[in-house]
Amino acid sequence: MATTLATGISKGEDSETVAKEAVSHAKEKLGGGRVDLAMVYCSSRYDYQKVVNVVRTSTDKAPLIGCSTAGEFTEVRVEGGSIAVGLISSDEMKFFTAMAEGVKEDPEIAVRSLANRLPGEVEGYPNLLAMFLIDGLAGVGEEVTVLASQIFEQIFVGAVRFVGGAAGDDMQHKETFVFTGDKVATNAACICLIASKKPLFAAVKHGHAPLSGPHKITRAEGNILYEVDGKPAWGVWKEVTAEAAWKRGIDVKKLATPLEIGPFLMNYELGLATGKEGEYKIRMPLGINEDGSLNLSCGIAEGSTFCVMDGSNVEDQINAVEDVAWIAKKSAENAGYSEFAGGIVFECAVRRLMLGDRFSENVDRLKKVLPGVPILGWETYGEILLEPGEFSGYHNTTSIILLLPKGD
Repeated sequence: MATTLATGISKGEDSETVAKEAVSHAKEKLGGGRVDLAMVYCSSRYDYQKVVNVVRTSTDKAPLIGCSTAGEFTEVRVEGGSIAVGLISSDEMKFFTAMAEGVKEDPEIAVRSLANRLPGEVEGYPNLLAMFLIDGLAGVGEEVTVLASQIFEQIFVGAVRFVGGAAGDDMQHKETFVFTGDKVATNAACICLIASKKPLFAAVKHGHAPLSGPHKITRAEGNILYEVDGKPAWGVWKEVTAEAAWKRGIDVKKLATPLEIGPFLMNYELGLATGKEGEYKIRMPLGINEDGSLNLSCGIAEGSTFCVMDGSNVEDQINAVEDVAWIAKKSAENAGYSEFAGGIVFECAVRRLMLGDRFSENVDRLKKVLPGVPILGWETYGEILLEPGEFSGYHNTTSIILLLPKGD
């Protein structure tokens, strides 16, 4: 049997009907194979509990993980307001799921609860990867990801890699949910530990380039950036982006309303230095405060160095998706794997706003690199890829892909 990923996607008005269509399409492609894991990515327009119930019933209560989203896609098409389902059948992987609530109030307790519900070792399946989904509005993406890596290192036999994303709600920014088994919850995190006989391959890429810097964060608290180089953050942003913005017809001195400032910040984000030359982790400013401080998508540390990034080049943004697929594919080929059961893609919702009508080209580029490979993707409020030994793995405005080898 090896490993198979089958996908289905559907859109409509009735939650149960749409869920049945999506899971039925996936089961048809699976050809009657046993379902070992169900993944469900669901627009906020549907009743999450009804959707989860349908998928659980249709898959004989197979382990399930998923969340609310800001867009969905498969190798067949790009959608919004839909339900995307991925079903994995494998005799080379084992799947274990868990959920913990209260992630915003006490991230450490939540992460320890997750870890304690999972097996520390799976004999014969040495390659461990955690698919990690979190509340997209909790504001603790970086903290939870780093905690998970540290705590899992203490508990598990063997290194655990983390891949995943932050749940969305179709850009409403009201409430996001994660799913595990029969349960649906907000202010929560869920995990699927994948124990595999073969290695799994993941990569991350963004389409931004440094515009100015390096700068130093001289005052920050939580996810609020107050000062850069000893000056109010918003003032620095306007100063260093003025010339580039002017070439695009934007006068930074006239930016006043959230509708003007939001799209501007979307193109000029913060790129945290990673310690590797030319590599940055993107952090998205969500808006400005009256005192000139910036609200960021997650916590940021005083003393960190960064560049203000330019993400306005649409071609670079689209090329990033092709690049990330090539990086993961090349990594797999170097390890001796050239056939793939599927790719799972965690794509930032902001990239869809940036690319507009050209967003579907993302899937075209993935199919170019991975012809005939099933793709399950969704749009996140933050992306996760943390390798063992790294100290930061939360990203914004980024594409991440997880490749599953087909096996024997």
